[in-house]
Amino acid sequence: MTDSLFPALVGEEMSSVIFVRDYVQLDFNGPRLSLFSWPQIAVDSEVRLMGDPGYRDALCSLIGHTVLTVTEGADTGLVIGFGPGSVVINPEPSQLEGPEIALLDGFIDRADWMAWRPGEYPFDGPEWS
Repeated sequence: MTDSLFPALVGEEMSSVIFVRDYVQLDFNGPRLSLFSWPQIAVDSEVRLMGDPGYRDALCSLIGHTVLTVTEGADTGLVIGFGPGSVVINPEPSQLEGPEIALLDGFIDRADWMAWRPGEYPFDGPEWS
């Protein structure tokens, strides 16, 4: 998707992880990605899901690392690649709690923001209808 704000995260350093009651926020020294579905965390060749031992530690281990790649696709959902691992946001429809999957905002140099919702790219495949 060419008009996505997601690529603006490339080159940003993750500065904090904020665990809220039922979602998580990834902060990039201003830009913030709120994830309303718990992401998968892949670090050291291990994939962890919320509830797995070491899940929060694996996510927090990415603090201080720079975003090297982002991928947005129907097969992958949203993927943020760091040197030591990645964060994957690709929920099943049954895992959703609200009307949005993710929200990206807080860029100092732009007023743009972006939300990803079920039924919209990249979450628009047959399983979402």
